[in-house]
This record gives sequence, structure tokens and C-alpha cells, in this order.
Amino acid sequence: MSSTVAGLQIDVTGLRDLIASGAPVAMLDVREPWEHELCQIANSTLIPLSELPARSRELQALGESEAPLVVICHHGGRSMQATLWLRQQGFENAINLAGGIDAWASTIDTSMRRY
Repeated sequence: MSSTVAGLQIDVTGLRDLIASGAPVAMLDVREPWEHELCQIANSTLIPLSELPARSRELQALGESEAPLVVICHHGGRSMQATLWLRQQGFENAINLAGGIDAWASTIDTSMRRY
């Protein structure tokens, strides 16, 4: 899996490095609210996958810059669905977080609660 933002996915070390560099990045968490309450990556915006079409104005605000729009879920499946849908809607900067928040918790922030 690539850690570059040019492709369809970014791995957790790539996201960590991107955040640490101070480069602009938006993060969209497509999990359910109860999942987000358990654990989350700081500064991520929660919009559950099922609500994406109805909340398009919020999405526009997240994706209006050239900065990557990193899409997050538990293991990477829902976020990949969302990434593909977003790309179809014109969000060329949407990229999936490979392995999701579970990979983040096991690799980057080992103090994060896992489920």
C-alpha cells in the first residue's frame, strides 16, 4: 500500500507523516456515531456513510481545497466505498485510509481504544 496521496489510498504512516508535516489535510470519518465516540483521529469530521448524499454541503466545505480528503472507517471497507463515491462526485482529492482506524490504533496511537 502506498503512503503517497497521489493514489487511491494512503497508509497510516503516510497519514501520520502528512499531519506531522503541517500540510493541509481534511479527514472524513464515515463510521457510525457510536464508533466515533469510542475512538477517533483528532480533527476528523464525522459524517456516517449512509448520510453522505444528504450532507453534500458539508462535504463541499471539506473538499474545496486541493488538500487530500482522507476518508476513515474501522478497517477501510466503508471508507473505500465512500472514497469511490466521492471521486464519482468530483472529489478528486478523496483517498482511503488503508486499514482504517484499527490500523491507526495498532500502529500509530497504541493508546487508542480498539474495538
